[in-house]
Order: sequence, then structure tokens, then C-alpha cells
Amino acid sequence: MCDTCGCTITPANAHLVHEHGKLEKTRDGQASVEILSALLDENDHVARHNREHFEAHGVLAINLMSSPGSGKTSLLEATIEALGNEFRIGVIEGDLETENDAERIRAHGVPAVQITTGQACHLDAHMVHNALHSLDLDDLDLLFIENVGNLVCPASFDLGHHANVTLLSVTEGDDKPSKYPVMFRAADLVLLSKCDLLAVLDDFDPAAASRRVRELANPAPVLEISARQPDSLVGWLDWLRGTMKKLRNQAEMTPKVQPDGMHVHPTG
Repeated sequence: MCDTCGCTITPANAHLVHEHGKLEKTRDGQASVEILSALLDENDHVARHNREHFEAHGVLAINLMSSPGSGKTSLLEATIEALGNEFRIGVIEGDLETENDAERIRAHGVPAVQITTGQACHLDAHMVHNALHSLDLDDLDLLFIENVGNLVCPASFDLGHHANVTLLSVTEGDDKPSKYPVMFRAADLVLLSKCDLLAVLDDFDPAAASRRVRELANPAPVLEISARQPDSLVGWLDWLRGTMKKLRNQAEMTPKVQPDGMHVHPTG
């Protein structure tokens, strides 16, 4: 986890532990390079501001997590095709290097901001906040945050999003929820992706994967999907619509308050 490997320090929050940074020294005045619990506290502080911005603009933010190659970007492309006339969609892409995924999304006429994390194996709230400067939230209804491909660290960081969606490809093995419990315990929805391959695979049991999610005391829906089979996406699309409806109903009952500090000034 991030409190042992040190990846809590990312390019977006490193200023906190550098010279003259807020977390440069411990309470006893000693120099500190990795004050990990304090960095997580700072992350959560920024995440709350991100969420305030999303809610002030009526934007539903979804954090997509999975291992590399599970089909997150392909799912986003299929989702844009299905819901592009229903919701105004934006995407934040997270990868160690390249803009490949963002370019794929932009080809569908959707704004996409690429975050290149360097060596960091996850996104954090500071990175997402910086990316928001390149998006006009007034022009969005639905924002997908495609996290770095990793089944461990992304689950530990609040980005300010409203829901976690975890993908598990049928090529990975149905025991992954047991091996990576933090990720699957945090999921509000689990998508078993690339299910078109089940016809040629004999070592992945969707029922077993679902059972292992339940063994984590997580009641989240577990859906079988394939980005290549539009009919299989009905449950996913309905879940998005339902989650959006809940957010809008909640907004109608909650007085609108503009977020304080750390303001985002989006591009026009």
C-alpha cells in the first residue's frame, strides 16, 4: 500500500514536503521527507473541495479503477457512443506516460485531460484538481476519471468523486477480489469486462467472482459486460442514469453553496 511504498508523494503534492512546504517538518521540528498520514489528510482536504466543485456544477464524477488492460478506455468509448446525446461527458485520464487514451477519447468529440503521473501508480486529489483547470464544469453532466491501471493504490485515495467503479477482466482470474480486497471492497459497482471472451475461456467463473465480492461484505452490483456488445451495457448505462438521478435529487434538496478557496477557473 501507499503507506509502505512511498507513492503517496506524487508530482502534484510534492510541494507539501519540499523545502518551505506545509509538511516539510514534523511537529517536533525535525525534517521529514515522507509524512504519509499528513499527506493523506491533505489529499482528503483537496478531495472535499473537488467534490464541492462537482456538486456546485451538478457534475457526477465517477472513478474508474482496474488493472492495466481491463478495458476501461474501451468501455468509455462505448459509453460515450451510447450516452453522448443524453449527457455531456468529460474524461480525466491517468497514466504514467503518453496521451494515448486521452487522444482516443477526444476522437469521439469529448473533452479529455491527460494526467501523466511519472512514477506515481495512482491519481490523487491534487492531480484531479489541477486537471479541472482545463475543463469547463458548466459544460458537463458526467465526468469519468480513469485512474492508473493498478489494483492496489488507487483505492486508497479520495479524488472528490461520487462513486467507485472497478473493472475485472475475465482474462485476469475470478479470484482477484480475494487477492485485492481493498479495491473491491471500495467498489460501488463491479463490472466483469470482456465477457465476450467467456466463450473461449474455461478458467473464469462470473458467479465465483461475484461471490468473492460478497465475501468482502460488499453488496455492490456485479455486472457482466463487453464493450464490443452494446446489449451487454444496458445494466451499466441504467446504473449511470440512476446514479445521476440520485445526485440531481440530492442537489434539489440541498442549498447551493459555492466552494470556498482553491477555486477552479476553467477554460472557456
